[in-house]
Amino acid sequence: MWSMSRQVFCTLLVVALLVMGGAAAFGQTYDRSETLYTQGSAWGPPSDWNPVTNWEFATGTLGLCYETLFQYNPLTDEMIPWLAESGEWKSSNVYELKIREGMTWQDGTPITAADVQFTFELGQKFDTVYYSGMWDHLDYITQVGDYYLELSFSDPLYHRFENRLYSIAILPQHIWEDYTEEQVTSGANENPVGSGAYMYESHGQDRMVWIRNDNWWGTELLDLVPAPKRIVDIVNSSNNVSLGMLLKGELDLCNNFLPGIKQIVNGGYGIETYYPDTPYMLPADVACLWLNLRTSPMDDAAFRKAVAHAIDVDEIVNVVYGGIVAKANPVGLLPLEGKINYLDEDVVAEHGFGYDPAKAAQLLADAGYVDVDGDGFVETPAGEPIELTIIVPFGWTDWMESINVISRGCQAVGINLQTEFPDYGGYWNQFTTGAFDMAINNFGSAVSNSVWTYFNWLFRSPLRDQMNDGNFGHYDNQDAFDLVVELDKTLPSDTAGMQAVLSQLQEILLTDLPVIPLWYNGAWSQVYTGVWGNFPSAAADTPDFYSVTWGGYWQMGGLLTLTGLELQE
Repeated sequence: MWSMSRQVFCTLLVVALLVMGGAAAFGQTYDRSETLYTQGSAWGPPSDWNPVTNWEFATGTLGLCYETLFQYNPLTDEMIPWLAESGEWKSSNVYELKIREGMTWQDGTPITAADVQFTFELGQKFDTVYYSGMWDHLDYITQVGDYYLELSFSDPLYHRFENRLYSIAILPQHIWEDYTEEQVTSGANENPVGSGAYMYESHGQDRMVWIRNDNWWGTELLDLVPAPKRIVDIVNSSNNVSLGMLLKGELDLCNNFLPGIKQIVNGGYGIETYYPDTPYMLPADVACLWLNLRTSPMDDAAFRKAVAHAIDVDEIVNVVYGGIVAKANPVGLLPLEGKINYLDEDVVAEHGFGYDPAKAAQLLADAGYVDVDGDGFVETPAGEPIELTIIVPFGWTDWMESINVISRGCQAVGINLQTEFPDYGGYWNQFTTGAFDMAINNFGSAVSNSVWTYFNWLFRSPLRDQMNDGNFGHYDNQDAFDLVVELDKTLPSDTAGMQAVLSQLQEILLTDLPVIPLWYNGAWSQVYTGVWGNFPSAAADTPDFYSVTWGGYWQMGGLLTLTGLELQE
């Protein structure tokens, strides 16, 4: 567990420092006063700079090099005009975009509405482009002059579309228009030319290096200047190595999970987190327990509720994580200030769950699960033995310790649940193909502009043999599927209409419990303040952004973090 004594912590620290042979071990060094060293997104050498490959590209490809129409700040729930100067629904099915004038690509070519139209229409041209599904509802795009577009929808899905406004990289038509489908959807794009504040400089087995674009349009039009001349993103090798680098000042921003953060923050090392004490981190997503509903006894709602009441989430939060995460509400909605989370307290009061072993045992007994053979574990109502496993990837130490807690809790109420730790590939294959009993996952629950993205992940449809993007337990409820679509078709400005739909979804979730929200995974962000200062934090006199380099987070605060940094004396 990561509830460490001082002796264990010091031992870990010494080991981490010994592992590191200094910055030279990681290749070329740069002027420290001009360079921000980051880590936390790349687990292998960079080899792809194609923003259409969606999450496979090198850290910073989307956000530093290529940009989006809007940025989004989850802490203020604000869509920030970026390449777009403005955007609004002119009617229930027509969205108007105005593109900023005076912007250029990194090669000096002007950026116009034609580039935006071209980017969107790539999804119409090639159905292998990840956002091609928008054309199921988008009829056509009309360019009105050089800087205006009108998007006409047959049946608009408002939340899905507005999410894409800050997630789709806008591409230069003059470079991409002659690319083949293979180049667009799977090419490496080795010489990326974007619109962003940073340009490709170099890469190696251990790093990705971006250099500041001093002709970036945002300096003149938005009065923004990123402070570091270079961003050097170091490939992860292990959390212990990351810890050593951070403590030695060889990383400025580390977005890995690091053990013992409480001791680190209070140890005088110049390391800071968003909050100065518990929970230290902003919430990033929701760690959920997924149950495979296609196998017995997970297909029984009474059994699933017993599991929910058997899990001591407080132990996970306080012992495994040492207080750097927070327990989720039973629905799993993220508690962000400034953002409506639509939690229905009445539904939670009636159908919610909490750690209660006695209630878990009673639920099992009432549903006919009894210990027939006296081995301490219950059998099914039909008298069949129950032998279940729960999986997380090997090496994900926080999740490994967490499922040990879950296993012990279930065993204490008579459920024979054992832990297994396959490698990541094995975990993902079992998880997506339904070859598992129980598993922890949080991938599709990340903070976003709309709670629709979360419920779309929970109740993804249609069901397929392999589910890659949600509903991994194969929960089959057409009412829930229809409500997710209804939510998507409700204007985000209609908060009353959204609440009505969301209350129904929450009641279904808590009544059937096809998936069990447990804790808020942290937006791991540890900063070394010896070189750069004024990182975002909860303090009143600092910026209020997510300082995270993960995919999708550069345009949710990462880039704006760079514009607020100050070189320390």
